[in-house]
Amino acid sequence: MKTQTLRLTLMMAGALAMTISASAQPAPATTIPATPPVPVTSAVPPVTTVPAAVAWATAADEARQQALSAARDTMVWAPDVQQAVTAARDAMVWAPDVQQAVTAARDAMVWAPDVQQALAAARDVAATWGPQSDRDREVSRAQREKEDAQREKEREKDREQRDREREASYYDQGQQALDSSRWDRAVSSFERVIEMKTNKTDAALYWKAYAQNKLGQRPEALGTINTLTKDYPRSRYLNDAKALEVEVKTRSGAQVDPASENDEEMKIMALNALANSAPEDAVPMLQKILQGTGSPKLKAQALFVLAQSSSTKAREVLVNIAKGNGNPDLQMRAVRYLGIHGGRESRAALAEIYASSSDVDLKKRILNSFMVAGEKDRLLSAAQNEQNTELRATAVQQLGVMGAHDELWSLYQKESSVDVKKQIIRALFTGGSLTRLTELAKSEQNPELRLLAVRNLALMGGKRTGDTLIEIYNTDKNPEIRKAVINGLFVSNNPEGLVGLARKEQDLAMKKDIVQKLSNMHSKAATDYLVELLSK
Repeated sequence: MKTQTLRLTLMMAGALAMTISASAQPAPATTIPATPPVPVTSAVPPVTTVPAAVAWATAADEARQQALSAARDTMVWAPDVQQAVTAARDAMVWAPDVQQAVTAARDAMVWAPDVQQALAAARDVAATWGPQSDRDREVSRAQREKEDAQREKEREKDREQRDREREASYYDQGQQALDSSRWDRAVSSFERVIEMKTNKTDAALYWKAYAQNKLGQRPEALGTINTLTKDYPRSRYLNDAKALEVEVKTRSGAQVDPASENDEEMKIMALNALANSAPEDAVPMLQKILQGTGSPKLKAQALFVLAQSSSTKAREVLVNIAKGNGNPDLQMRAVRYLGIHGGRESRAALAEIYASSSDVDLKKRILNSFMVAGEKDRLLSAAQNEQNTELRATAVQQLGVMGAHDELWSLYQKESSVDVKKQIIRALFTGGSLTRLTELAKSEQNPELRLLAVRNLALMGGKRTGDTLIEIYNTDKNPEIRKAVINGLFVSNNPEGLVGLARKEQDLAMKKDIVQKLSNMHSKAATDYLVELLSK
């Protein structure tokens, strides 16, 4: 459509130029209007990407050269497109050779560094010479502004997602460093999280102070704890921070004994032995460890022992921590252990926590626990009724892991969100639903969703998939869909299918794409066809 608009503009410009050339000689200097085109000032950078206009301008007289230079440079550099249109039009009226001016204006539009600006210039030229009304131009401008706002919104969403991923990565690196007693590396990782000022900043401050204490940096640890309590007075890490502060102050001035840091390994072994021999006696000790200043590794092991215990008291402690009676790290682990080791009562407790919480990350972890526990009905309920689109998509993803094809297909028919439908398509791929993906690839009316279905179908491989892709290529006229088929056959190593498409393809660009893929495939079918092309 953009190419047609540009072509139409140039045709109209050429027609106007021929009309002026046939009906009048160039106007004498005394008849030039009071506001002729203003030559480009030295502040505008020279443009050297219009060879046809430059070659002509070199041989032209000074007046014509200035007019064409104004047309060319203004088209490329002026932020005001309407000014560019005026300059181009005036150049054509007053240049001695009108046809040359048309060529210069055309080349300037083609070679403009900003292609979008050039297309906008072409559109506005057509509007200037055509019957487009002010209202139509206003509607077009409003539409462009709406599209720009939507693109900016999507870019902002992508930036937020990247920030969350970076935060999670740095936080996980810090946790891993704590588990391996690399305290200095832990401090560095948690400082990166703190700098980002996200929802894990309070957690990062606590663990940074913990690592500083292990390094013997007592004043620094106390300073970090003070920052946590001052800046985050409602943090769920405050109880742990207070316990850590007592320990730091108690040990202030004492020498750090690196060998003592290995005591936790012995504690873990003792906990496991006690849980097997006297589970009821172990529970109070486990609670004390969970409320103390032990390492993440020690506390995780204490939770694990509780989760494996058949004691009613142990299960109560685990459920309470899953409900939030502990720091968020412990809560997430408790939710996970309830899904892995819990029975029907544990899953009911998870459902209760899900219904009462507004924490999206916690609810995602619970949905994952439902998947691990085989709770298909609870996942389906979340996918159908959850108001948060992100959580609906997570529930859909977990259903895909479970291979719930019929449930996913039913959801797809009722779902209105394109983003959630994309997740359903990916979930169908994860669950290996070839039949449903084939149906969507052939019949989905939304081009974006159909394209995603084709791409996921291509990743499944197999002869049946290859035959389906070839059928789609031969019946679908959408270039993006056809390119996705070509890529799919290439990825699934189907040179025979690509050769068959190449033999029938009349579109030179599409055929070139197929041949390029074949040239990177090591197979007899691909080689034979390439030799056949060379022999023609």
